[in-house]
Amino acid sequence: MDQGVIASLLQHPLTSAVVLLDAEGRPLAANRAAQALELPRTVEAYAELMRDARERLLGGESMLACALPGTAGRRVDGWLRAVHDDAGALLAYTLSVPEPVGSDGATRWEIALDSAEHGLWDWDIPSDTIFRSERWRQMLGYQGDAPDYGLNALLPLVHSDDQARLREAIRAHFEGRTATYVCEFRLRQQDGQWRWILDRGRIVARTADGSPLRMVGTHTDIHEQKLLEQRLRDQQTLLREAQRMTSMGSWSWDPPQNRIWWSREFLRVTGLAAEHPPSSRGWLRLLSRESAAQVLATWRRMQRDGKQANFEVELVRGSEAPLHLRVWAQPQLEADGRIQRVLGQVQNITEQRQTDALIRWRTELLNRVSALGKIGGCEIEVDTRRMQWTEECYRIHGLRKETLELDQALALYTLDSRDAFEAALARIAQGGLPEQLDLCFHRPSGHRVWVQVLIELDDRDGLPPRFVVLFRDISREREASERIELLAHYDLLTGLPNRQLLREQAETAMHDAVERGSTLAMLFVDLDGFKSINDSFGHATGDALLKLAATRMHQQLRTSDLFGRFSGDEFLVVLRDLAEPSDAGHVARKLIAALAEPLHNGENVIKIGASIGIALMEDGRQDFDSLLRAADAAMYAAKESGRNTCHYYSQDVLLRAQRRLEIEHALHGALDREEFSLVYQPLVHAAGERAPAVEALLRWHRPGHGHCNPAEFIPIAEECGEIVRLGDWVINEACRQAAAWDAAGLHFDRVSVNVSAMQLRDRGFAERVLELCQRNNWSPKRLELELTESALIRDTESLRRCFELFEQEGVLLAVDDFGTGFSNLHYLNRFPVQRLKIDRSFVQDMLIDSGTAKVTQAIVQLGHALGMQVVAEGVETAQEEALLREQGCDEIQGYLHSRPLPPRELAAWLRARQGVLPATLPRLVLAAQ
Repeated sequence: MDQGVIASLLQHPLTSAVVLLDAEGRPLAANRAAQALELPRTVEAYAELMRDARERLLGGESMLACALPGTAGRRVDGWLRAVHDDAGALLAYTLSVPEPVGSDGATRWEIALDSAEHGLWDWDIPSDTIFRSERWRQMLGYQGDAPDYGLNALLPLVHSDDQARLREAIRAHFEGRTATYVCEFRLRQQDGQWRWILDRGRIVARTADGSPLRMVGTHTDIHEQKLLEQRLRDQQTLLREAQRMTSMGSWSWDPPQNRIWWSREFLRVTGLAAEHPPSSRGWLRLLSRESAAQVLATWRRMQRDGKQANFEVELVRGSEAPLHLRVWAQPQLEADGRIQRVLGQVQNITEQRQTDALIRWRTELLNRVSALGKIGGCEIEVDTRRMQWTEECYRIHGLRKETLELDQALALYTLDSRDAFEAALARIAQGGLPEQLDLCFHRPSGHRVWVQVLIELDDRDGLPPRFVVLFRDISREREASERIELLAHYDLLTGLPNRQLLREQAETAMHDAVERGSTLAMLFVDLDGFKSINDSFGHATGDALLKLAATRMHQQLRTSDLFGRFSGDEFLVVLRDLAEPSDAGHVARKLIAALAEPLHNGENVIKIGASIGIALMEDGRQDFDSLLRAADAAMYAAKESGRNTCHYYSQDVLLRAQRRLEIEHALHGALDREEFSLVYQPLVHAAGERAPAVEALLRWHRPGHGHCNPAEFIPIAEECGEIVRLGDWVINEACRQAAAWDAAGLHFDRVSVNVSAMQLRDRGFAERVLELCQRNNWSPKRLELELTESALIRDTESLRRCFELFEQEGVLLAVDDFGTGFSNLHYLNRFPVQRLKIDRSFVQDMLIDSGTAKVTQAIVQLGHALGMQVVAEGVETAQEEALLREQGCDEIQGYLHSRPLPPRELAAWLRARQGVLPATLPRLVLAAQ
């Protein structure tokens, strides 16, 4: 029972002395009147006498008169009552002693009438007349004479809820079922208020047949006591309910007698049987070993210092999960400091422990998730701008965990991010919606960090308004985004805008030029000879060349001009706001001059040029694609004009570009349509000692268009990728025709076929050549492949393996047009080349230019020095042949001996050379004439 509740109840001004006893009869509390009479000590001194009285009350009586020896030789007369709760369970006992009046010799009757505040009544039963004393009238508030109500007149004054109980108590006494009539009921006072009365009496006279005649008794005002008891019950109910809601129970322990008391709520909380509550030792046995040791240690400490204690214990419950209890213990001390009693409470904190563990787990999980997700948080008070940061927030910013002001944190951010953050705070503080920002700052280490920030205002719970800010590290995402942006819009090698970005920028510039009426030009720049350099020196050199070329060109342009890499070795320039159209040509020539500076690559000095096409934005060319086509066409015109120059777009350029596109389109499928054929030109031995050789030359007859010049369509075939398939067809057809001539008895040394550099670089080329020879029953030793010098410049492992295979199988190699390309003795000496062919340009000029004659002489001497034979191309006169024979040239090729002939005519030529001219030439199977 809560001691504070009891003490508060006994503060009421009762005229009687009242002592509250617990269920064991021990004094719990006393009012001032009882303390003045030293009633608590008297009760403890006569505990055995009080036990008998309590047992009688437990037997069924509700109140019992008792007399105890008092102090100074006086006797204490009072009333002992049992107090029960609504369920009938015993709560406590009360002992009340009326205020004594008169001398020590006063009679009990006088005390009852004058001192105990009892009213006397005398009931004449047959007449139903009741005599009442003045005290009775005073209790009910009557002044002067008041009617002597009989029972029937009294009943209407009794509370309706109590009338049945009153009748039953009188009937039971009349019938002899009770020795004394006792009843408590509420009686209406003169002012209409209800007052509790204890009515006691006994039949003092009966008729001869035993019927009651007279009954005498007392009325006792117990109103204050009943109110006290009701308040006690209410407080006890509230206490029990509060303990139930908080899973808290009460207990008390009497150390001298080692007796312990548990409240019902305690037993419910712990799940212990109410019928067999544990003793103090039994309680210890229910605890875990560690908890039992803790209880004993706490008790020893409490004995030493007499101070209250609180601690947690674990209650073991067999196979069930243990209970975690929080225990409070408050010692009550004797005057000498010894512990008289220990009062306490117990609360079941199992769920709280589980909840705390769950909260800790969730907090730890949240911290881990925040760390993994790189999400930090902080609160910023709106008025004071004070901040609270999470650990992850400190980590994101690269700071130690310490108090930090908002301005200190913002000092890390870039100016733009700082302004954006402050502006967002201002908008949200004025009622704006939550905002999300991407901000940038630099850690103290200098490392740049991007964060995504979510800001919202929290003004709930009556707390000061505060901003709740979440920070998420998006540095990697930002870097990836920037990388994607770079890949999508910039060329990684040169750092220049790529085709897509250049298109967007150019379209914007063209739109601006239309609106302002300004002049705009597009320059299409193609590096001359880049492919050969890239093939010869490798991709690393090619990449370095592209970067250098981009840098040099960029330096010649204005900041307002647009410049980017279009593809491969092609660049695009957009010139804005030109004063005159001719200014575009000036810029193009500056670019060509800048690129003309040689590039040093180790021991090699590399020179490149540029062909630049210029297109002005005019009527009909006001969109990007049309302007690009015009500039591209002008660039090809510049190449055809000799390269390393620029050319404006014109109608003629358009026609040539259309011609090129027309040829490229016609090339696709031309082989399947059998539009190609071979012609053959003999190579005559200068001394006439050997049979001539034959060179196969490709011809293309386009139905409806006539013959197309090889110098026109072969470069286009190389660019569009048709050359490999076309080249295989040429080798196959040449081998087939040569085998047919050989089978017909025609004598010639070998058949020669021109091969491009692209064919040599094609995987499996050597194997295909040998397979074609085998397919047509033609010896590889009688096949010669004519290569350009540029095809030999790129010294790669695959090229060496190709030539090694040719050398093993006897395939002959010749260098065509020697002296016009990248002549390099290293390559001539490294690869198995058997012949050099002097270009026709030297042969045509050697009779009129002594210098050129010296060149042809040097080529012949060089070839012989390297163990090679030398062939002269384009020989048209006997004088040219004579000079070449004089210089030591081994073979002569040209119109002097024969123009390129179809297969049937060449067969006749061979027969004529052999001196065998049959009447009828054998019919040969030819692929195309």
